[in-house]
Amino acid sequence: MDKKLKVGIIGCGGIANGKHMPAIQKIPEAEMVAFCDIIVERAEKAKEEYGTPDAKVYEDYKELLKDESIDVVHVCTPNRSHAFITIDSLEAGKHVMCEKPMAKTSAEAKAMCEAAKRTGKKLTIGYQQRWRADMMYLKERCEEGFLGEIYFAKAHATRRRAVPTWGVFLNEYEQGGGPLIDIGTHALDLTLYMMDNYKPKMVVGTTFKKLGNEKRPANAWGDWDPEKFTVEDSAFGFIVMENGATIQLESSWALNIADPHEATVTLCGDKAGADALGDLRFNYVKNGRQVIEKPSFDAGGAAFFEGAGSGKPHEIEARVFYNAILNDTPVVTKPEQALVVTQILEAIYESAKTGTPVYFNED
Repeated sequence: MDKKLKVGIIGCGGIANGKHMPAIQKIPEAEMVAFCDIIVERAEKAKEEYGTPDAKVYEDYKELLKDESIDVVHVCTPNRSHAFITIDSLEAGKHVMCEKPMAKTSAEAKAMCEAAKRTGKKLTIGYQQRWRADMMYLKERCEEGFLGEIYFAKAHATRRRAVPTWGVFLNEYEQGGGPLIDIGTHALDLTLYMMDNYKPKMVVGTTFKKLGNEKRPANAWGDWDPEKFTVEDSAFGFIVMENGATIQLESSWALNIADPHEATVTLCGDKAGADALGDLRFNYVKNGRQVIEKPSFDAGGAAFFEGAGSGKPHEIEARVFYNAILNDTPVVTKPEQALVVTQILEAIYESAKTGTPVYFNED
């Protein structure tokens, strides 16, 4: 194409530098022309590393949105501001990739979906774990019905001692929660995506802050400040879908567990089962014998989605989103799917507070 898509980055912190900007840099049809951060030095640094020679730097995202030449915006800010920045960006005529989780609350997430429909602009949420080679292959097997009806699943997002101590991760006001909304959201997204089931009926949840006050926690990223640790250190959910399918969700940043598993799934269908607790495995019965099958990902395979190409998960994620813009096709990671993830996470937090189940669609 003659005209490149012009991209603005709102929030130039860790996730923008570690994921979004390196991925966009590999897309020939896109160029980063604007960078915004409340810490202007971060935006300046991002411009120098990733921007066009005439790229602009902003402290106020609303000023960036006034640039009518910008086609796409990536929202890479703390969770609290995902919704209003995304909605303002859509209203300004931009396509948006918003980093996960979609929003702090389901009301905010719903407003984001409504804004995308109202404006006709494309909105997707940054669930890059879908684009791992093992998860793309697992999705393909689920789509073809190899597992049959998936009626029980586990969403795994457990760390033993890996609390993020930088940024605002420990700040409930900015983030809306701890490991549940941070990494539990990835595991739940993967699980619902594999099951292709987005109709929750009932949720029971518990949250704990049992280890957050430890002084010498042996944390992977250094000691945390207990005074600033205002979120849970682990959270668990029991989710029943409208068709009776059941999901157990487990999430932790700090948990006395010897065998943690992050951003992965266990699926049980009436024809076969699968899990990615290490290597991806399928289990089923063949010729009267129990069988374990382990596909190899050493050699390249065809991408499940046309045009996805190869590369790291965040690179494929960006490529697929930009293909949807360039070809005017539906996004793969749909905002309506991310809305359900947010609704369930919110219900787990609510159930943990009240000590009672949360029911959906009672009105």
